[in-house]
Amino acid sequence: MKNKTRLAKIIAGGALFLAAVLFDFKDIYVRLACFLVPYLIVGGDVLWKAVRNIRRGKVFDENFLMCIATAGAFVVGEYAEGVAVMLFYQVGEYFQDYAVDKSRRSIAGLMDIRPDYANVKRGEEIVTVDPDEVRIGETIVIKAGEKIPLDAVVLEGFSMVDASALTGESVPKETEAGSDILSGCINLNGLLTARVTKEYGESTVSKILDLVENASSKKSSSENFVTKFAQYYTPAVVIIAALLAAAPPLLTGQPFGGWLYRALVFLVISCPCALVISIPLGFFGGVGGASRCGILVKGSNYLEALSKTEIVVFDKTGTLTKGVFNVSEIHPEGITKEELLEIAAYAEYYSNHPISLSLQKAYQKEIDRGRIGEVEEIPGHGVRAAVDGRAVLAGNRRLMSGQNIPYAESDAVGTLVHVAVDGKYAGYIVISDEVKDDAAQAIGDLKKAGIKKTVMLTGDARPAAEKVGVALGLDTVYSELLPGGKVERVEELFREKSQKGKLAFVGDGINDAPVLARADIGIAMGGLGSDAAIEAADVVIMTDEPSKLVIAMKISNRTLHIVKQNIVFALSVKGAVLILGAFGLSTMWEAVFADVGVAVIAILNAMRVMNVKKIAE
Repeated sequence: MKNKTRLAKIIAGGALFLAAVLFDFKDIYVRLACFLVPYLIVGGDVLWKAVRNIRRGKVFDENFLMCIATAGAFVVGEYAEGVAVMLFYQVGEYFQDYAVDKSRRSIAGLMDIRPDYANVKRGEEIVTVDPDEVRIGETIVIKAGEKIPLDAVVLEGFSMVDASALTGESVPKETEAGSDILSGCINLNGLLTARVTKEYGESTVSKILDLVENASSKKSSSENFVTKFAQYYTPAVVIIAALLAAAPPLLTGQPFGGWLYRALVFLVISCPCALVISIPLGFFGGVGGASRCGILVKGSNYLEALSKTEIVVFDKTGTLTKGVFNVSEIHPEGITKEELLEIAAYAEYYSNHPISLSLQKAYQKEIDRGRIGEVEEIPGHGVRAAVDGRAVLAGNRRLMSGQNIPYAESDAVGTLVHVAVDGKYAGYIVISDEVKDDAAQAIGDLKKAGIKKTVMLTGDARPAAEKVGVALGLDTVYSELLPGGKVERVEELFREKSQKGKLAFVGDGINDAPVLARADIGIAMGGLGSDAAIEAADVVIMTDEPSKLVIAMKISNRTLHIVKQNIVFALSVKGAVLILGAFGLSTMWEAVFADVGVAVIAILNAMRVMNVKKIAE
């Protein structure tokens, strides 16, 4: 609506201005009135903003510059040029508003994930309510074509679910009883009945929307530079213009009129619109474009930092590998394979580690929790648990060594879970993980993009870690690390990068919080539905695809390239025309181009950032 009003003023004012120029009345008062009317129509809001800002103590801004320059043109009798400057300034503002609106619409597709209602089953009735009114444990019904209003687990039904608005994935996923579903996704073709697992304020869609809406609050160094630059630049320009208008006539005795005109031209040229508008717009467009690819960047400062990344450090499990563990070998000592698997499954039952899930999956029987006594999880080692009254240890070789229990050595590739019962070694279970399909390509593309070093940190045994490292082409692999050891390795890597270079850590955002916090850029992989990932990371990649990291860096590099183009272009043109204006070699018309023309070109150039289709392909 605001932009439509501005366009109407431009058309009306432009028509009256054209009429005044064509008729060219000789009477000075009639001529003044003919130009003053379109001037007030087009520039009335600029005049009002300047007056209002002066009252608030904010004198030196672009509104003040435009008012002084155009009013001065009327004083020296250049009515047409005064109206033209204000008219073209408003044209520039129109393009600015259009560009910002388009950039906001690029994020609007993500904002469309906000659900409008939820169908809640209460008693025998289905009631339509606001998602905020639904509580954990209530049953909701999602019909075909509806948005999923809250995070939930499916109780009944089968359907295809479209998560493209959240993840950028174009292929819908099958959903059935037992599947987790996330708010903001679209139920395509079936009827689903589900139990709510999170209230709306804690749901995935709510957290994502909050993240995107607040992304613009964290400015890049380029934006901060422009803000500080404008604070000093504008007063300096006004002082120079005042000196240009007064000093030469006072020192040489020349007429004031000509030098006043030069000073007005100087003011119009010097308006920093192109920089003040196009740079934030460029970063805003970059953040919006990344969000459409399923990459949430928490601020333009992090988008800028991605382009300066020299070292990328990866967690292994769930980041470079699928994190879907399967029991591949069972090696008992003194007991049967079935007994060893049963003891391990019971001991690991209360752990939320993927290894525990793989043991439960292989055991395939219901766990009798009454058989499990006290359980203690030992970070980086394993678990200590009481099973049927016996003391069970299940974990890696560090756990066995720490308890002085002799264990079997193995060169098996995978994660080894050693088990001891009442202080006696009972054997080990080999659990294997698979490398993600696009991981090797992602590592190769990162190196092509200029990343100097790729590193993997893992707590896994050396043979399994080195096998993954070789398969993916990683530069360095550190294995058998405790959480504290990962932080120490990152500290060492910090000393390898240049002063301006950045170190990015890519993990799951849950188990690697200390390392995410220490890195220059913390990137959560597969953060969809993970509260910890969304909270801890600076960048959240909403899918499990390492290749999205390459897309994020390409968007970052492209954004910075376009922003730098605008800075160089704007300063070069304005600098050249400023010098010409000071020597009286440029008129108000050249000044209009140097101000409005440069701003419009810079804005249109910044809008290219939003086109990420080719990058994402």
